[in-house]
Amino acid sequence: MDNELKQKIAAVAAAATEKGCQILENEPLSKYTTFKIGGNADLMIEVENVSSIAALYAMCTAENVPSFVIGNGSNLLVSDDGYSGVVFKLGGDFKNIVPVDEYRVKCGAALSLAKLCKYASDHSLSGLEFAWGIPGTVGGAAYMNAGAYNGEMKKVIESVSYISPSGEAGTLSNPEMKFSYRHSRFVDVPGIITSVTFRLKRDSKENIRERMDDYMNRRRTKQPLEYPSAGSVFKRPKDNFAGGLIQECGLKGKQIGGAQVSEKHAGFIINKGGATCKDVCELVEFIQETVLREKGIKLECEIKRI
Repeated sequence: MDNELKQKIAAVAAAATEKGCQILENEPLSKYTTFKIGGNADLMIEVENVSSIAALYAMCTAENVPSFVIGNGSNLLVSDDGYSGVVFKLGGDFKNIVPVDEYRVKCGAALSLAKLCKYASDHSLSGLEFAWGIPGTVGGAAYMNAGAYNGEMKKVIESVSYISPSGEAGTLSNPEMKFSYRHSRFVDVPGIITSVTFRLKRDSKENIRERMDDYMNRRRTKQPLEYPSAGSVFKRPKDNFAGGLIQECGLKGKQIGGAQVSEKHAGFIINKGGATCKDVCELVEFIQETVLREKGIKLECEIKRI
């Protein structure tokens, strides 16, 4: 990191301190990702309200300081070299959940999907059962249109509130989010999601819990939840399954360094211990090259690299 960027980051840290934010310097990002991989961030700022994130995000933009928001880190692969810039970690108000009416709830972006699903179940609200067991936050799930078992965020999100790079607040309707498979507007356009409003349906607690238990049992049976990972590594190819293709190519158990293609589910790469970002990247490339050569199908990585 050059001296100019170092000075700009110091200025952002000073502004954050004035706003009562918690500041962490040279913080290991491996602590914040489900892969347990990643070098240090120059600066991590834990922000608790919209006004603070708006001001700090705008400052980073104006000063050309790289920044990004980390949620539960469940879909991230962070460089071994870390991150030269500012990482925002949302807390406080961003973990709230508020009922809007009989069918709608508004959630902060840092609320875990687990807490949202439990809240919905406890209040007889259906539509989020598919998300039970997805280890992410509301903001991250909206960002990537998370989905499973024929459900996806696109089907239950009514609107998304955000902060633009200039610090302005805005709200986008479901159509304006441009949802598609593992994609939303924010994949292409910078911004920080601050809250999400969901429109759900009424159903009995018993029916909702039965579906949640079914999905969770499927996950535990089929997925390598006992190891650190970032979930499914590749997007689903048209009319096929990434895990099936990888298995057919004989790659179950293939290992580079500490990264291994799961023997339980070939669509997962797991951290067997001490895996680095470099290990994972090399294994991803090996899988892609093998599947393309043997099956004629190009696998697209689903994990976001930082």
